[in-house]
Amino acid sequence: MVNFTQLALLQQGIETWETWRSQHPQATVDLSGADLRGVNLQGINLKGANLKGANLAGANLRAATLNIANLSHAILVDAILSGAEMIDTVLVAADLTQANLENANLIGADLRTTTLQAAILTGANLIGTELHRANLRAADLTAANLCRTDLSEAILLHADLGHANLSGANLHQAELSETHLYRTNFHKANLRATHLNGAYLYGANLSEAILTTADLRWAILRRANLNATDCRRATLRGANLREARLQYTDLRGANLRGVQFSHTDLTGAIVDETTVVDAPLPIAASSFPSQKLD
Repeated sequence: MVNFTQLALLQQGIETWETWRSQHPQATVDLSGADLRGVNLQGINLKGANLKGANLAGANLRAATLNIANLSHAILVDAILSGAEMIDTVLVAADLTQANLENANLIGADLRTTTLQAAILTGANLIGTELHRANLRAADLTAANLCRTDLSEAILLHADLGHANLSGANLHQAELSETHLYRTNFHKANLRATHLNGAYLYGANLSEAILTTADLRWAILRRANLNATDCRRATLRGANLREARLQYTDLRGANLRGVQFSHTDLTGAIVDETTVVDAPLPIAASSFPSQKLD
């Protein structure tokens, strides 16, 4: 339950709050359920605070310290959190629709089932975060670091992850249809049964990734790196693989009907009688040199 004395101090302004916190460094901060809509909290120290269920819609939390704070079920619609420190912060089931988290530090944060629809996360640090079943529809994650992040069953429809780092990330059964993935790094990522139909993966790095049973129909994979990728039973029907690299890629059981293979490097690729193709593939040795990405 909210501590009304602390809430009153906070409402007096950041200077009053910071003075009180410096005098009471061990105090447990409880602002759960507080109404803080539109409040200016720029640069405030709320480390370890209990803000569960608080209403922070439209609040200014730019450069705030929220490490290990509890913001589960909080309302942060249109909130400004750019540059905020949110290491190990709990944001389970929070609503961050259209929130600005540009360059925020969310290492190890728990964002399971969180709504981040149309949120701005450009340059954000999301290493090791939990985003299981999170809603990131139309979110901007350009150049974000999502290394080793759990995005299993997350919704990323129409999101922009151009130049983002998802190496080692778990995207099992995630929804990335029509997503912008220009030069995105998926090295050693788990994309098993992931929906990528119509995704734009020009120049993406999918080397050593797991794409078993993934749906890549009509995906743009031009100049993408799929070397040593596990594509068993993946559906690539109608995909654009022009100038892509598929050296030693496992294509057993994959559906390759209608795939555009112009100048594709298939050296050492693995196929068998279960691979569905329109015509035999030039597997033994590619006559096309590896292409340098733009």
